[in-house]
Amino acid sequence: MSCSVILGAQWGDEGKGKIVDILTEQADVVARSSGGHNAGHTVVIKGEKYILHLIPSGAMHPEKLNIIGNGVVVDPKALIEEIVGLEKKGIDFTGRLFISKRAHVIMPYHGLIDRIREEIKGSKKIGTTGRGIGPTYADKAARNGIRVCDLYDKEVFREKLEQGVNEANFLLDKKYGSDEKINADDIYTEYLEYAERIRPYVKETTYLINELYDSGKKVMMEGAQGTLLDVDFGTYPFVTSSNSTAGGSCTGTGLSPNRINNVVGVMKAYTTRVGSGPFPTELFDEDGQRLRDVGHEYGATTGRPRRCGWLDLVAAKFACVVNGINYISLTKLDVLTGMKTIKACVGYKYKGETLDTFPPEIGALEGCEPIYKEFPGWEEDITKVSNYDDLPENAKKYLDYVKDFLGIKYNIVSVGTDREETMILEDVF
Repeated sequence: MSCSVILGAQWGDEGKGKIVDILTEQADVVARSSGGHNAGHTVVIKGEKYILHLIPSGAMHPEKLNIIGNGVVVDPKALIEEIVGLEKKGIDFTGRLFISKRAHVIMPYHGLIDRIREEIKGSKKIGTTGRGIGPTYADKAARNGIRVCDLYDKEVFREKLEQGVNEANFLLDKKYGSDEKINADDIYTEYLEYAERIRPYVKETTYLINELYDSGKKVMMEGAQGTLLDVDFGTYPFVTSSNSTAGGSCTGTGLSPNRINNVVGVMKAYTTRVGSGPFPTELFDEDGQRLRDVGHEYGATTGRPRRCGWLDLVAAKFACVVNGINYISLTKLDVLTGMKTIKACVGYKYKGETLDTFPPEIGALEGCEPIYKEFPGWEEDITKVSNYDDLPENAKKYLDYVKDFLGIKYNIVSVGTDREETMILEDVF
């Protein structure tokens, strides 16, 4: 029995979907512990692309079990659409998809409030997907949320729904000055129908995941978003609304921290982020556009172009500390092919001082000037390279420097989008 956590070591979009898909070959169970359908994990199998939002990436393996944990917020309509879409592609979920009874439910008013809040903020908006994730977590913290288990007690659901709708209508009218009004009756009927559709998958997953672990199963925790978007450790307030770090994998599933054997941090060979917020190594030149175009850096969920920049090793080291990362899965090394010079940030300059730590103050981070180390690039196509030693010398020099800077070895180096375009260097189970 063992458990490995796979999480993002940057601002999300690091390629976790592919890494989890590959490592699922060794796992028996894949569990999501945080976030909602704002996540977009892309898996490419034999040239066909699958984009997953709520369902764990283990779904691509017919014999693996998949758990949506209590830390995830669930939009039942989006979940049903995702299940149906994948079933049409031949994915069978019978007896292998489980949704926590304790997970909180995204209601229509959450999305509406989310979008209005962003509009009001104008130039200071966070850059959310507008899908109601934040307001759902806010209701959860305020003890005003609706959980999946509530959908199956009509009286409880009705009471909680009316409370949520009344509060939402008050906010829309008195705080936001909106003419929008939520109707509880329509939602009640609609969500009872959703509840019946997902009933076969609903289970008390806290006991389930512990029983699977105790029985000798290999459990994989699949992170959503990334460390620098964590509500506590990210670039607050430009963050997600949940804990996307290793600690969140425990509170989001009910599996104890002492059962985690390894924590794998997924990071690109460069850095990207979406939405607003500080980004010290962001590029606004041809190199930045090249990373975006060659790396196909557009959101899997929103289609938004991602902001691109050089690898930030100061931020990456912070992610390693916060999560206790002991393996790095490095993705998209192939995107750097053809660049004459490659850079990595090894420190910051701020108000005449040199910083080697990631500051919590947004103003300070926005004012940081990256200190770069430069590396010569390579021209050789590396997408078919299967052995680390066969990589171009300059690619290995870059990889070795990153490994030594972080003091953490690689378990995977990805050199392309497909499953086969991957070097597996260490067993994390």
